[in-house]
Amino acid sequence: MTDLETPRLVLHPMTPAEAERVAAGSPPAGARWAPGYPSPGERGAAARYLATCLGTGDPSPFCSYEIRLRADGLVVGGIGFHGAPDDRGGVTVGYGLVESVRGQGYASEALRALLRFAREQGVARVRGDADADNIPSQRVMTAAGMRLVGEDASLKYYLAEWTA
Repeated sequence: MTDLETPRLVLHPMTPAEAERVAAGSPPAGARWAPGYPSPGERGAAARYLATCLGTGDPSPFCSYEIRLRADGLVVGGIGFHGAPDDRGGVTVGYGLVESVRGQGYASEALRALLRFAREQGVARVRGDADADNIPSQRVMTAAGMRLVGEDASLKYYLAEWTA
């Protein structure tokens, strides 16, 4: 699999070996991980990807990606799919950035690239959610082209969908 590139970012699809290091929080020699990477969320996403690989096989390209800065290769977060498309062509996405780079538009840029990639792969709909009080994450999904489709006491649910 190849990296997905945006003007400022590289979304690097993790191999199972890379995901093992992220899940363990152990950078390989020479890795450029920003302070705070991986967060508990990124560690969980890597573990979920590894469990999927063991259970049903590698879901690539619907896997976890490291978010790297193009300028220097620094890993500043993660984004990815929660698994392969379901029987209706839908996937769920999640993302996170280290605190030091939040508020610079990186999450929206990464999510737009992942949505575009999903559509190119034939995905019909992409779901995401954010905690009800996580206004920045809600803004990221809106900026990336997703729309609010529901909410409950704890979460707001977003959707991007395309017709054939």
